[in-house]
Amino acid sequence: MGKRDERRAAPSRPASPRGIDAGPPAARGAGVIRIIGGQWKRSKLPVPDLPGLRPTSDRVRETLFNWLGQTLDGWRVLDAFAGSGALGFEAASRGAAAVVMVEREASLVDALRASQRRLQATAISIHRANALNWMTTCTERFDLVFLDPPFADELFDRALAAAVPLLAQDGLIYVEAPRDIAAPAGFTAWRQGRAGAVHYQLLRREDNPAS
Repeated sequence: MGKRDERRAAPSRPASPRGIDAGPPAARGAGVIRIIGGQWKRSKLPVPDLPGLRPTSDRVRETLFNWLGQTLDGWRVLDAFAGSGALGFEAASRGAAAVVMVEREASLVDALRASQRRLQATAISIHRANALNWMTTCTERFDLVFLDPPFADELFDRALAAAVPLLAQDGLIYVEAPRDIAAPAGFTAWRQGRAGAVHYQLLRREDNPAS
């Protein structure tokens, strides 16, 4: 999902384009990542060479999908701040019925669409848009929402607030951030972990019966 460098942008710098942190020194794209499970296991996803692009690591994705149960058959998934698409393509590979990716950076959208065509990923739809704006006008409901906004832009609270109305009754929100993020009212951190400077959490409603 949005995959950006963890470091905060220097105060004198303007806000970066969607999908990229401006924190110095600028990290470069990873070049390529691989889907780690499902029908497209080991398939490569290109990562455009952009400053601050930070795909969700193999280790974190493996942990996340262990939490989720490996297969997502029939799930509807939103990958807001999609970035490299690592999370969205992983979900589609594992059987999600529909995966909606939202990304505003043009070169990242081009890369996502190229991967979609190559994999013949018919369950995936890709929108070039501001993720916050898109979520506030969306009328769909999702079983799982991925939130990995640019760390330097401090969009976590706004992104969570926009995501909550889009959840199905037993829906889950996954969020990555440079620190632990407080769950919205009525939600709890069901699972959480840390990899280096990245904190990641799986949130669910407090009355969700999932174990």
